Amino acid sequence: MSDAPRTSGMTRLRNYFLTGFIVCAPLAITAYIAWSFIGWVDSWVKPYIPARYSPDTYLPFPVPGFGLIVALILITLIGFMTANIVGRAIVNFGERLLGRMPLVRGIYGSLKQIFQTVLSNKGDMFRQVGLVEYPRKGVWSLVFVASEKETEINRKLDREGDPMIAVFMPCTPNPTTGFLMYVPKSDIVLLDMTIEDGARLIVSAGLVAPEVKPKMVTVNGEPIEGDLANPPLGALAQPARKSRTASSRPNR
Repeated sequence: MSDAPRTSGMTRLRNYFLTGFIVCAPLAITAYIAWSFIGWVDSWVKPYIPARYSPDTYLPFPVPGFGLIVALILITLIGFMTANIVGRAIVNFGERLLGRMPLVRGIYGSLKQIFQTVLSNKGDMFRQVGLVEYPRKGVWSLVFVASEKETEINRKLDREGDPMIAVFMPCTPNPTTGFLMYVPKSDIVLLDMTIEDGARLIVSAGLVAPEVKPKMVTVNGEPIEGDLANPPLGALAQPARKSRTASSRPNR
């Protein structure tokens, strides 16, 4: 009988430790990554700042993040100057010089295209999350579906009514690496989760799954957004009124 309270107390202590670990671990890892990034940027930018403009010269301790602030300001100024005619002409001249260098030309062109695709607002990013049977039938892998584009691959492999779509299958737990595959559209099972939820699912190795919200449909098949217990007012009544026929209306 004396072992029961002791076991209960150890269980509570273990639960307290796990709860504290769940709270502290993400904070500590986030702080470590942010601090490492700030230190990395400072190590690149601070050596180029004149001593009379650096606060480290006048203070007995280094100021973390000053190099990051200077880098953000410089990048913003470069973007401002590039937006006008003179700055665009300078950038074009520099790109023409890089275009004449055999090795540098390929590296710069590839990096520029990647950054333009990732940071632009042209809708060229992944648009949906899906499932593909891989590496064998009956086993499903999560993929990010790219936008449909007319490419040479489509011209060679497309079948009538079933185009080939580029999908990216990321690796767990690092979603930045993976495999690019072209899959028939009919072989992709599209999901309702967002790209952020899909990336979170991959990083957590399936431990953090997005919440599934069941949808209710109206009489005419239109989905109702929101909680099933509290559908929007008139969502069910409106289609019913529209579906009345002339014979069901009262005669006046």
